[in-house]
Amino acid sequence: MPRQSSHVITPAAKPAAKATKPRDPVAAGERDAAYNRSAGFNYFLSDKVEAGVALRGTEVKSIREGQANLKDAYGLIKDGEAFLLNVHIGPYSHGNSANHDALRTRKLLLHKEEVRKLQTKTQIKGNTLIPVRLYFRKGRVKCELAVAKGKQEWDKRETEKRREADRESRAAINASKYKMGR
Repeated sequence: MPRQSSHVITPAAKPAAKATKPRDPVAAGERDAAYNRSAGFNYFLSDKVEAGVALRGTEVKSIREGQANLKDAYGLIKDGEAFLLNVHIGPYSHGNSANHDALRTRKLLLHKEEVRKLQTKTQIKGNTLIPVRLYFRKGRVKCELAVAKGKQEWDKRETEKRREADRESRAAINASKYKMGR
């Protein structure tokens, strides 16, 4: 006669879930890699367009590290192609002698129709192309360009006054909410 076993056999336990480190918010596309703060202050921005940027591998890695600066950058359309000038992308920290040049001219990837529209808008006196932000979408670096017209000094003061008035009104609303809550 076969012997009966006294212990119960349980199914194999599932292996513990692999601990994954949280993904960088810049690389995941949740946060901008670079933002041009002075663009909204120095220019009236209109007609925004998303464009891809032709980059080298070390440039993409540097952008992920947060080494991009759009402060003095501008766009240019020449011979039916769009280019991005004066964008400073710092050298990659783990790069070698094949590291990229920080201020090189980079090509923008746009459809011919988009390039033609931007060219007609920038031919108007006073208009230029300004990169507003750099960000990741599906692992690719994208640049948001805006057609911009320069502000005069009095325009900047007016913008600052409006911003201050909005700030004061928000503070007054919050103060009244606080008093009513008591």
